[in-house]
Amino acid sequence: MSISNPVYKTVALVVAGGRGARAGDAHDTPKQYRALAAKPLLARTLEAFLNMERVDAVLPVIGGDHHEMFSAMGLSHPKLLEPVSGGTTRQLSCLAGLEALEPYAPDFVLIHDGARPIVEESVVGAVLDALETADGAIPATLVTDTIKRSLDGKTIGGTEDRTQLFAAQTPQGFRFSRILGAHRKAVTMTDGFTDDAAVAEWANLKIVLAQGSTRNIKVTLAEDFPRAERILAGDRTMETRIGTGYDVHAFAEGKEVILGNVAIPHDAALKGHSDADVVLHALSDALYGALAEGDIGHHFPPSDPQWKGADSRLFLAHAAERVRARGGRIVNLDCTVICEAPRINPHVMAMRERIAEIAGIAVSRVAVKATTSEQLGFTGRREGIAAQAMASIELPGDDT
Repeated sequence: MSISNPVYKTVALVVAGGRGARAGDAHDTPKQYRALAAKPLLARTLEAFLNMERVDAVLPVIGGDHHEMFSAMGLSHPKLLEPVSGGTTRQLSCLAGLEALEPYAPDFVLIHDGARPIVEESVVGAVLDALETADGAIPATLVTDTIKRSLDGKTIGGTEDRTQLFAAQTPQGFRFSRILGAHRKAVTMTDGFTDDAAVAEWANLKIVLAQGSTRNIKVTLAEDFPRAERILAGDRTMETRIGTGYDVHAFAEGKEVILGNVAIPHDAALKGHSDADVVLHALSDALYGALAEGDIGHHFPPSDPQWKGADSRLFLAHAAERVRARGGRIVNLDCTVICEAPRINPHVMAMRERIAEIAGIAVSRVAVKATTSEQLGFTGRREGIAAQAMASIELPGDDT
């Protein structure tokens, strides 16, 4: 006895198989899995559709090597279908998703960019309403800027009539059988179409415009993350906060020191309850200071044996997460290491990369410098290492 598939009228197909290199991610994590206001961007996109009454199911299309990252998001919902692997281009990924939906044979499919996390129910409703009399419908907004044409990128060749120009968004809605057929034919010709409306136009389907939203932005560049976070926060005015941190640890017997989560060979180690990483300790305290949320000792008491020998990346990751949890973002981190030895400069880039990865920000927002104390004081006597740090963050202005 065979078990039939559920009957779905409308399915949202969320395409999220790319790498998002233009977002400038420091640790090579695809942008859709980076945190947006304390939650993975893709999780926000999927949850938006999962919570919509007119959407019966949601199918993610992800990269072939993204399944572990997808699972790590911990999403669970009766409407959420098992993700399918996409192709090497957006067009191929869409086709893979549509083929996976064929057994369900929905009436309508909404094809959406995974990098558009602020999709509103009113936009989806407008698209679905328009589908009652068309093969497809796309949300769009009027182009308000004056558009110039240039063949060489230097000289203006003309001015477009902006009254006839619209900025296309997603989700783009279609009658399922017709867009599946169009995609199957199009892929025999090219896989270079950049959106599904272009595939539908090529197939001579009737596509109409529906009302889009200026909030429905696509997170493409690094600066789009804070912009999206401001929208999610209700466009509240952001204020800048500054915090400072200082830490020092004495030398003990050993063969390496841990600084900025990087192991540096030395004739001694640093003594401490955790791994004694003065760089991450100072940076963590700087972030906690900017938040006015105490210090490392407050969040991770040294009296608690579970933190003995702990990797200090836990502290910095927690401090960075606290910033995101309050709707804020880290603007930059700056740390100065003070010691006579070991030499720090050969390891600065590795330290910056590790710090950026842990904090979830671009390497360009992290500075690490080193200096000596001219043989004065305990660092001058080579008794230990000190670090000073500063962090600047943005928080919603009405944050309490």
